[in-house]
Amino acid sequence: MEKLVEDRVILVTGSTTGIGEFVARRVVSEGGRVMIHGRSEARAAEIVEELGDAAAYTLGDLQRPSVAQELVDATIDRFGRIDGLVNNAALLTRSNLETSDVELFDRLVAVNLRAPMLLTQAAVRAFREQGGGVIVNVGSINALGGERELLVYSMTKGGMQTMTRNLSTYLVHEGIRINQINVGWTLTENEKEIKIRDGLEDGWWNDIPVQHAPAGRIFSPEEVAAHVVFWLSDAAGPVNGSIFEIEQYPMVGQNASK
Repeated sequence: MEKLVEDRVILVTGSTTGIGEFVARRVVSEGGRVMIHGRSEARAAEIVEELGDAAAYTLGDLQRPSVAQELVDATIDRFGRIDGLVNNAALLTRSNLETSDVELFDRLVAVNLRAPMLLTQAAVRAFREQGGGVIVNVGSINALGGERELLVYSMTKGGMQTMTRNLSTYLVHEGIRINQINVGWTLTENEKEIKIRDGLEDGWWNDIPVQHAPAGRIFSPEEVAAHVVFWLSDAAGPVNGSIFEIEQYPMVGQNASK
């Protein structure tokens, strides 16, 4: 049976931890090759050693505008082409109306919104030479409004959603698909630590109120990665400009009572 991304080359930003790491691993398990990106060389090298020749890594701080083109160039230099881009890297810095200063706003916009746009520019240039490609933007349910303490983060994910829909309209005739998944509450190691710092007890993920997790648990990063790789593949068909919610209940029109 053919694997979902057989022989395809995928660049995944922010892939040394969390959802991005599991996406990278899933790409390789589905027959693809992956360029891992992060800021920790030790962690990137460790993952590549595990995945073997199907993986390589490149480093770079997405606050620097030039890094976007550098990542795409590094992918092509290593594997000879680029077939897909996953804009996954993001800062999840807490902030509300009172604590959102100019420095924080500019930093989150640079990494969460400007970098995906610049990466898309660079990837699309390569896709045009190759005759097509696919982009999956990893958004968030917070794009629909967001939590009080995630004001600027939520704004950046809302902007990403608009970018996805806008660009899909104009690139579809060039064989380039762009879709976004808005991810719900997911149990990454980082999320475990964040919620403990926010005041929850260690092991909080074993006792989540039913209104937040009707299934009795929240999503695993492996489950989210499976969705990402599906949208990278031909199995998704010609779907383009879609915003797909990975959540356990409808975010619009939900009745919070049991």
